[in-house]
Amino acid sequence: MTILTPVPASVHLPTIPSPTKLLHYIFDSVGRTITLEEKFFDVCTALSGSGPAFACMFLESLADGAVMCGLPRREALEMAAQMMQGSARMILETGTHPAQLRDQVTTPGGCTIAGLLCLEDGKVRSTIARTVEVAAKQCVPSSSFPSGCAARCRRCCL
Repeated sequence: MTILTPVPASVHLPTIPSPTKLLHYIFDSVGRTITLEEKFFDVCTALSGSGPAFACMFLESLADGAVMCGLPRREALEMAAQMMQGSARMILETGTHPAQLRDQVTTPGGCTIAGLLCLEDGKVRSTIARTVEVAAKQCVPSSSFPSGCAARCRRCCL
């Protein structure tokens, strides 16, 4: 995922009618691209940059639960990873809200609702949300970047 900041109107490139469209064209060829104001870059870093670590911890925890119930580790990890990939793909491809997908697989009185209530008892939702918030606050402020860094990206400036 690539996050771009809008090209300021003061930037005039006579040979390029729309620099933002050109950037989208380039980056869309290798993945998804969105344009957001620079004030959102710290939370984008926390969500997209740190998020894989958070997702891996959740995936590992799901597998641990399956191992506790007797499933071999290799199969538990594969099943958890495939489930997360499939769930994410459904959300991205259909535009379905995660809560709607969750409701579609939750049977009254079934194992899914029992597990969801256990997650809610452990305040997992607020813990995960706060995790992103804390990570965003830990990001390096953009004002501390070297002045010569045109891209203002953390990868080349730290």
